Amino acid sequence: MPNVTVLDHPLLRHKLTLLRDKTTPTAMFRQVAREISLLMAYEVTRDLPLETITIETPLEDMQADHLTGKKLCIVSILRAGNGILEGMLDLVPSARVGHIGLYRDHATLQPVEYYLKLPTDIADRLVILVDPMLATGNSAIAATARLKNAGVKAIKFVCLLAAPEGIAAFTAAHPDVPVFTGAIDRELDDNGYIRPGLGDAGDRFYGTR
Repeated sequence: MPNVTVLDHPLLRHKLTLLRDKTTPTAMFRQVAREISLLMAYEVTRDLPLETITIETPLEDMQADHLTGKKLCIVSILRAGNGILEGMLDLVPSARVGHIGLYRDHATLQPVEYYLKLPTDIADRLVILVDPMLATGNSAIAATARLKNAGVKAIKFVCLLAAPEGIAAFTAAHPDVPVFTGAIDRELDDNGYIRPGLGDAGDRFYGTR
């Protein structure tokens, strides 16, 4: 899977273990997910373009690196994607933000869109699309198609966990979009949940069932 990157960092792996543990309370789940998201944002933004500018330090002038071009945009797949969004904004607080509201029809496992709000100039930006789980891949596929329809040319998809089935479906639908994940788990069960996984990410973020 040349277009898939597993961010294999000891801290990230440790924090994923905390997320997987069913005894981890909601407040800690949110905090740890936020910490993981910051770590992932650091890796995913590694190739942002730089330019050289002149600045004045307290001692002298110097040539220094500075991000160039339009600020990136982070797009959250609602609702669980917001748990990833907040940690990434801790690292890049000036990023623009978009939201795509999708829910999974439990009978068909297909995504149903109910909300869309994107920056007007999103086509000119690098977009990081975030959702905690890449399970069947259907929501990520639909959200990515929405972004492409809006003219976006540079997209990266980021998730905490992925299933082999979701990766296969997503990369077949969008082979030009790189995937970054914290781990690739064993499989999907009959209900479309990742095994061993961490349960329903949205429910664990917000204490719902």
